[in-house]
Amino acid sequence: MSVGLLAHLFGQQSYQSLASRLGEKGFKHIQLAMWKAFDNYDFSKPGLLSPGLADDIKEELAKHDVKISVLASYLHLYQRDEKERELTLQRYKECIRYAKFLGAPMVATETGPPEGEVTKEDWNTLVQSVKEITAEAEKWGVFFALEAAGGHMVDTARKLKDLIDEVPSSNIGVVIDPGNLMTAENFSRQEEVMEEAFELLGDRVIAAHAKDRRMNDKGELEVLPAGQGTMNYERYMELLQAQKPQVPIILEECKPEEMLDSKRYVESFLK
Repeated sequence: MSVGLLAHLFGQQSYQSLASRLGEKGFKHIQLAMWKAFDNYDFSKPGLLSPGLADDIKEELAKHDVKISVLASYLHLYQRDEKERELTLQRYKECIRYAKFLGAPMVATETGPPEGEVTKEDWNTLVQSVKEITAEAEKWGVFFALEAAGGHMVDTARKLKDLIDEVPSSNIGVVIDPGNLMTAENFSRQEEVMEEAFELLGDRVIAAHAKDRRMNDKGELEVLPAGQGTMNYERYMELLQAQKPQVPIILEECKPEEMLDSKRYVESFLK
């Protein structure tokens, strides 16, 4: 199993510069949200990508032995404004169409934060968005990977399982991140939270995130780079390797000077 990195942790820059910095750090794969990581062009609107541009990005990364393991969007999946939602869906579909040109097997995302109180209509809109994007993924032979995260409509493993059950497709995968499922209320039972997540979603996992959590002296749950908190990484990696060997692991929440320490920490639990 290999430990990679969120590309935009280096900040926004040209893809040539990013490729060089990744090579210097020795990372072999990344999770890439182009509009967060690159400043060569404006990737915030659909229509910019072409086979030529995608191939150039891929080749530039390959010069430094770096691959894109996860192509990410991180865009709101159930916007109430129909025009904005349609624009977002087009951005997802463009990522899916060009994922293979970039060498990425999946496009991944969280679902987005609620716009006020969540309604049944919001949930139905989310389901419809996932169905539409998944249909595009099926056409192109790419996975659409979903991630549960606190503060989002889908914030628990159970809700993510419910969403997947409403969209019967073998092209839907899961990005597993136990740190996203931890709260101040359940952190003392963190192993149960991890085990439930793998029980519900383990067969769908196609990528994993790595960050850490810790309760501070105010009773608040902090987010930290892997190795700086008190999450049970031994149990996390044990569950991950048992159910999904060789999935890419992506570091989050790291500053450049912390990246290699976190990488070594996660690798210390890999067999």
